[in-house]
Amino acid sequence: MDTFMEFYFDEVFNNLDRDCLSERFKRRELVEYFNSVIAGCAKGQEKTDDATCKNFVLSALRYHNSCKSNNGDVCLMGKYHNLLYIAMKLAFDWSLQDNGVVAALLDEMYFCEKTFERIFLGAIFGTSAPHFLAGWKSDFIDKEENIHALVFFLDHATNANLEYKEGDKTYRFIDVPLESCGMASPVRVVIQMGAAEMLMILLRFGARITVQDNIATNPVESILDRLKEYNRKYPYELVTCLKLALRAVPHVNFTVNKKQYQDLELPDDYNYQRKVALEKYGEILQDHLVPTSRCGLKPVELKHLCRCQVRQMLWSNFELPFGIPKLPIPVSLQRYLDLFED
Repeated sequence: MDTFMEFYFDEVFNNLDRDCLSERFKRRELVEYFNSVIAGCAKGQEKTDDATCKNFVLSALRYHNSCKSNNGDVCLMGKYHNLLYIAMKLAFDWSLQDNGVVAALLDEMYFCEKTFERIFLGAIFGTSAPHFLAGWKSDFIDKEENIHALVFFLDHATNANLEYKEGDKTYRFIDVPLESCGMASPVRVVIQMGAAEMLMILLRFGARITVQDNIATNPVESILDRLKEYNRKYPYELVTCLKLALRAVPHVNFTVNKKQYQDLELPDDYNYQRKVALEKYGEILQDHLVPTSRCGLKPVELKHLCRCQVRQMLWSNFELPFGIPKLPIPVSLQRYLDLFED
């Protein structure tokens, strides 16, 4: 396999046009070609499909790194970078199990792009929308395959303890901002879409529901603000997103502008969270969409606080969600920890 790939890169790939892989159908043709090569080499060399696919991905990474090194450690982009997406698709197609190789592939993609939106956007929006958002089309067949691919790479990224630094910030794979979506995190984009299925996947793997520097409110508040627009005729998907988000955070932390209350001469220990909840989201509270224990009106349930703390410890050790079944607790509590039940 290694000899074949060296010959291919030297004698064939180097002579292809720089933009030869810009079109999705051309990348798919090359994927089909390498699928046949992997199957043939595995059979001819009496190796497993996984080992042969691993050798291909390593060969692609070596070639990409060599071209990058010869260009002052700057990616040449074009066909040289799209080769990484050929390797990405093949790793998924053959369910590559080698965690280190898949992690190295993800690291290389981040080094060049500083984002993983070509893995996330197809799963969030489907196969066509990324073309209008970012000018490229998903390498996966349909939205369902995009979601399966996202879970595949989330699993590998979690097992490899992958983290990425950008300035003074450190991101997990699941939280790396999406450039084409205003640098919002994937979980915020999913919440804005009202995509409950995708939100469940991201929350189970430990996506952070936090306030971002460039966005004033937290994602839970953005759901509540959207629900207010429907005059108490709430969409099912949006309500489901709210319920899922409330399972993943200890309580709703409302954005408080204390300046607007300074004329009231309130005491220093005044419960501003309660005031904002009642004034701004009173109808939503009356309709019981937000428990009074999650918005500052009553103390948070101890069981829920324990869930959040245990999940935080599992997240810190890169054990979400697959570390939950390892805990010596009843299955019902495992489902509670895994956000399937409230």
